[in-house]
Amino acid sequence: MNANHGLSLLVMFCAFVAALFSAATAAPVGTGPSFKGPLGLQLYSFRDQFAKDVPGTLDKIRDLGFTDVELAGTYGLSAEDFKNDLDGVIREAKIFGVQWVGCAWVPHKDPFDEKTCREAIVVFNTAGDALAKEGIKFFSHTHGYEFQPYADGTLFDLMMAETRPDLVNFEMDIFWIVHAGQDPVKLFDKYGSRFQLTHLKGMKESTPTGLLTGHSDVTNDVPLGQGKIDLVPILKAAEKAGVKWNFIEDESPTSEQQIPQSLRYLEQVKW
Repeated sequence: MNANHGLSLLVMFCAFVAALFSAATAAPVGTGPSFKGPLGLQLYSFRDQFAKDVPGTLDKIRDLGFTDVELAGTYGLSAEDFKNDLDGVIREAKIFGVQWVGCAWVPHKDPFDEKTCREAIVVFNTAGDALAKEGIKFFSHTHGYEFQPYADGTLFDLMMAETRPDLVNFEMDIFWIVHAGQDPVKLFDKYGSRFQLTHLKGMKESTPTGLLTGHSDVTNDVPLGQGKIDLVPILKAAEKAGVKWNFIEDESPTSEQQIPQSLRYLEQVKW
C-alpha cells in the first residue's frame, strides 16, 4: 500500500500479551504511590540476551514482574520480505494478540525533509485506516529527526496537523524528544491525547542534545531518575494527557542491571 512512496513500515509490534506471562505480584510492576502505570517492557532492551536464549530471556522478563511487553523487529524475516506488506503485518499482529502496531522509524536521507514527511503522512493515514478496520490501533514512534524547522514550527507539527487523529496516534520516546532539544511536557500539553504511549528512558548527564539525527550512543541510556531528564513533570504531564501505555526501553549494554533500578524508581517516586 505504500510502495509508491518509497517507504517501508519498519513495524514495531506492541503486543500486550498477558497470555505469555501470568501476573507475578499483587501490585502491577513499577507502580507506586504516584505512578500508576500501566507499564510494560520494550523487548529490544534485551536484544542481546534474546540472540542467545529466547525462552530463558522471557523467563527473566517474567521474573522482573512484567506481564505486558512491546515487541520489535522482523522476527527472522529479511527487510525486503517484511516491508510494504500491511496484510502480513495484520496477520502477525493477530497471531500475537496485538492491540497496537506502529512505525518505529521513517527511512530517510538526512536531514528529514518536507517531502519525506508528507510521504510518511500518507502512509500513516493509510495504515491507520486499514488497521482500524481490523480492530488494531496505529501509532508513530518519535525519534527526534521529525523536529526539523518548518513554517512557524517543525515537521512534527506538520505531521500532527495532517495525520488523522482518529487513525494515527503517537508514542513519545522521552529520550529522543530531549535529544532533539524539545520539551516533553510542552509537547504533552500541546498535543494531549494524540500521545497514547510512551517510552520511558533515562539520559546520561553528558549526552549532547539539540540534535536532529535520531542517533545516540547506547551507553547514554541510564536508569530512570538518573541523569539529565527530570522525569516527574513528564510523568505528570503524560498522565494528564491520557497516555494509555508506558514502556521502559533501555538500550544500554547494562540494561539487565539498569531495568530493576528503573522499576524501583517508579515504585518509589512521589509527586
